[in-house]
Order: sequence, then C-alpha cells, then structure tokens
Amino acid sequence: MSLEKIPVTIVTGFLGAGKTSLVRHLMENPQGRRLAVLVNEFGDVGIDGEILKGCADPTCPADAIVELTNGCLCCTVADEFVPTITALLARPTPPDHILIETSGLALPKPLLKAFDWPDLRTRITVDGVIAVADAEAVADGRFAPDPAAVADQRRADESIDHDTPLGEVFEDQVACADIVILNKTDLVDAPALVKARDTVQAELPRRIPVVEAREGRVDPRVVLGLGAAAETDLEARKTHHEDHEAHDHDDFETVVVTLPEHASADAVVARVEAVARQHGVLRAKGYVAITGKPMRLLVQGVGTRVRAQFDRPWPAETPRLSRLVVIGEKGFDQAAVTAALQSPA
Repeated sequence: MSLEKIPVTIVTGFLGAGKTSLVRHLMENPQGRRLAVLVNEFGDVGIDGEILKGCADPTCPADAIVELTNGCLCCTVADEFVPTITALLARPTPPDHILIETSGLALPKPLLKAFDWPDLRTRITVDGVIAVADAEAVADGRFAPDPAAVADQRRADESIDHDTPLGEVFEDQVACADIVILNKTDLVDAPALVKARDTVQAELPRRIPVVEAREGRVDPRVVLGLGAAAETDLEARKTHHEDHEAHDHDDFETVVVTLPEHASADAVVARVEAVARQHGVLRAKGYVAITGKPMRLLVQGVGTRVRAQFDRPWPAETPRLSRLVVIGEKGFDQAAVTAALQSPA
C-alpha cells in the first residue's frame, strides 16, 4: 500500500512583504494539522525563525521550526533542503503539513524542481505556492521604475535589459504562485490598492486568486489544502530564468551590524530610517537592546518604512546582543551603513 504524500506549502515573496506574519498566523491557526516550518534566511542570523519561536500558542512549539541560514534554498537543494526534509520525515511523529518560508530573494521555481528529487518525490508534494506581495510597495511601482521609459529604450536598443533585478525576483515569485496574498492593505488608500492589484494581475501568466490581507491574516482554509501538486505543472509557471540551471544573488549583499544599546525605541527607528534613506537599504531586521527594558525590541524595516515592537524578554542565559541584518543592492556602502548604525545615539 502506498503512503500518502505529506503536503508542503511554499511561502514566497519579496523582502518585507509579510511572509513571516502569514506563517506565524498559520501556526497559530493550524486547523488540526501538526505543522512543521522550514525558514530560509538570506543572511547568517536567523531573525525570522526567532520571531516564529516567539509564538506563545502551544500548537506551534519551537522544535517544529527548522532554520537554514547558510544560503538560499533554491541554490542549496542537495546540501540543505533534501537532508532537512528527510530528517523531518524521519521524526517519530512526522508533520502533517510542512510550511517553507523562503528568503525574500529566492526564486521559487528551482525549489519546485527539487521535489522531483528521488528521495522526496514519493513522500512529499507541493500543496501550493503562496506569493506574498506588499501592497504599498507594489502600488509605488518599485518593481518597474518608469516602465514607459524602459519600453521606449528597449524598442530603441534590444540589448538593454528591461527589468531591474528586484523586478525579476518579484515577477518570478508571482509567476510560480497558486495564490497571491496582497498584504498590508491597511497602509494604502483605495486607488493605490486598485493599482497594486492591477500590477500583480498584469504579471500573472495564468488566472489565480489575489487575496487582500492585513498583517498576513488569511483564513487558513484559503491557503492550505490546495492540492495543487505544483511540482507536476512547472510548464504553466513560466519565469525569467527558464534556461538557467542555477542562479546567484550577486545583485544583493548582506551585512550584519552589531549595535550599541539605545535609550529608546523611537531613537532606533529614526536611526534605521535615516540609514535606509541615505544608503538605499532594502531591508533591515533584528533585535535591539533598550536601556532599562527587559524585553527585546524587534525591528523590521522595508526601505524607509520601519516598525519596532517589544516581543519577549532577552534570554537569561545569553547576553543582550543587538544585531541587525541589513540587505541592499550590490555595491551598497556597507561600511557607511555600519558606521551610521553603530555611532553613539
């Protein structure tokens, strides 16, 4: 008798779109499923995994979360993904459903292809690919700056690339999706939301649902149990990188900055906002110690939009070490960013 395959949901999306918020929401509302979560970070500090482990609900224990911080999953399939999934399936009580949160820079299609790996294809299946998009960022046109001018240039000179690196990542993620979550709708007005939705739908190679959400809160029945078997219809998920056996992330760079203790959360937010504005930082996330506060300050920045909240106490057995993972496009001034963040408050 053949064993039923364990479903896997891949959550993809651009930096800061709200993937971790969606995964945490699903963990808190598992609908009777025993979930396991695989979190893939682009840097070597696992911030997203720590956020998920902060979940207070008993249905999402910390040992159900596995972090991979040694590179993008779509680049480390044999070395990272396959052994990790194999270990999850070998547990005495294996999960009923696996969630994979990719890095914000990952291309989902190479990961989909990994499900044809001999050790995995008879045991797991891609229940669905969920692409999370930031409504405000999409409405601002950050993935296609001045498309009319680019089109004019492209017609004049076919050698000119018509896509920015960020645009290609965004479009590939949407192209592979079974559902797009248009997140952070509370940050935009009605016309901007219409614009964001139109932008997403213009990139879809096939008709799929586009669901609006705030803080990643979506009915789990909408995104789990899709039965898409996405690994079997790769031809329907056309991307920019069809002819590439592999890809790299040379368009992006990461630096981990150790910070001094700050006097207030507002001071941290102001500092990160200023650095993002001056140096074109794409993403900043991490924990900061605030003088006199026993709780860690969780800082998450998307461009110049920075949010901070106290999430839980610093572990008693570890030092109050403040660190931010900062991501920018290739060539951004890491030394200047580090100096600005580390300067006395």
